Amino acid sequence: MESIEPLIIKTFKASASLRNADDAQIVKALEMLADAVEANAAVILEANKLDVSKQDPGDPKTDRLRLNEQRIINIANSIRQVSKLPNPSGKKLEERTLYNGLLLQKLAVPLGVVGAIYESRPNVTYDIATLCLRSMNGCLLKGSGDAEHSNRAAIKIIQSVLAENNINPDCITLLPSAREAVQHLFTATKYVDVIIPRGSEGLIQFVRKNSLVPVIETGAGVCHIYVEKDADIDKALNIVVNAKVSRPSVCNAMDTVLVDSAAAPGFLERLQPMFEKSNVEMFAEERAYGLLKGYPYLQKATAEDFGREFLSLKCAVKVVTDIDEALEHIQEYSTKHSEAIVSENKANCERFLKEVDAATVYMNASTRFTDGEEFGLGAEIGISTQKLHARGPFALEKLVTEKWIIKGDGQIR
Repeated sequence: MESIEPLIIKTFKASASLRNADDAQIVKALEMLADAVEANAAVILEANKLDVSKQDPGDPKTDRLRLNEQRIINIANSIRQVSKLPNPSGKKLEERTLYNGLLLQKLAVPLGVVGAIYESRPNVTYDIATLCLRSMNGCLLKGSGDAEHSNRAAIKIIQSVLAENNINPDCITLLPSAREAVQHLFTATKYVDVIIPRGSEGLIQFVRKNSLVPVIETGAGVCHIYVEKDADIDKALNIVVNAKVSRPSVCNAMDTVLVDSAAAPGFLERLQPMFEKSNVEMFAEERAYGLLKGYPYLQKATAEDFGREFLSLKCAVKVVTDIDEALEHIQEYSTKHSEAIVSENKANCERFLKEVDAATVYMNASTRFTDGEEFGLGAEIGISTQKLHARGPFALEKLVTEKWIIKGDGQIR
């Protein structure tokens, strides 16, 4: 394919003009975009239907790809929520006068141009465009081929609203879905300030290894729930079922349930009919397998099953002796996304919260809450599992860096 450098340069130039946009102008554009998404629901659904028709219905990616009327309403409401959040750019972080009379200020400023590489989910196109616009960043969107029609419909609506509000539409650009476009993006160090991959572990690692542009990871989620011996079993059952069944194809869904040996017989006996209703397949290690015999969707677990992000109605099950074994297992297999303990033992809960190294750690709650909107942050670009710059839901507040402004009156050193 031809170089996408002209598209990248246009976005780079447009991002500079975006930094001078009036805040009220951006808010109005976002409000109009939310209305436009709802008004064009039929067009969006028709484009999405073309993408979904090409997929295997049994593939977990199909659910993430599919849009419906409620999901379109959710997209529009998310855009409205972001429009109500304060612009993080321009915020004064520090100010002081030096001994020589120089006025020193530290300001939050846009990152510049954000490159996003993502798979399947067409809502991500709206999320990233919205967050970048609100924080005055340009963005280059590289979606996958399986969402091409959905993404093209989205960018047409987005750019039309930008033009209507006298904002350069080139500040938000959809790159070709061809894989070759990624290689051009990786080397655009002069024009792109950061690349954010969102998708499978394979995609994330590929971007990490090949990009010359700095990368902020939004990691895959191998999420655990530990049912401790002093857990309220009713509470534990509701949490585990919600974390696995409510939407299994997302990164904050539970992948492994660890059950204390003292609680395992009663808990697993009651879990079986609840999981069976949703056809959940369980991959159980030896102790758990013995307690689950007779369950119709039971498999013997291999070591690989405990490091799998299933993204479907499947999960691993392991009986552990105590909290020490649970913590050791999580330390070995966690991707540092979302981990949870269910227990009424406050001392063990506090120990779990302190010792588990993850972006989000829960006590007596489902891992499904790891989400920018749920946290009141508006939409998110992804869940960052790294420790530099951003960790956890990577949302509006983290799409900035710092700039020092020094005002003088002829001082020299």
